[in-house]
Amino acid sequence: MARGTQLSVALENKPGQLARVAAAVARAKANILAISVADSADMGVVRLVTSSNAKARAALKRAGMTAAQTPVILAKLPNKPGALAAAAKKLAAAKVNIEYAYGSAARIGEPSTIVFGVSDVARAARVKL
Repeated sequence: MARGTQLSVALENKPGQLARVAAAVARAKANILAISVADSADMGVVRLVTSSNAKARAALKRAGMTAAQTPVILAKLPNKPGALAAAAKKLAAAKVNIEYAYGSAARIGEPSTIVFGVSDVARAARVKL
């Protein structure tokens, strides 16, 4: 599996916040490859992987948002039943804990991008799909 970097942006949980993030990334001419939005009563966290995290991070900063960078695992999985289960089983067999996962589905027949936040990025990167 490939190593990658995600950006995480903490935002106040109110209308328009995701639009701000997406607009900033678009201004940077970076494509969002995978995205996750998690919320609590007061705050939300947007996790995303883009085609150019450096450009996206700079654009977010210009828009007044701070983006933390975190190493993650990026997996291209076949868009078919059981693909995620097989990848998760291989990570478990390698004693790698999946702390969270999110992704972007492609059309049938095209691979999906899955982002894994894991306990050991180096070990997970050695896992063969």
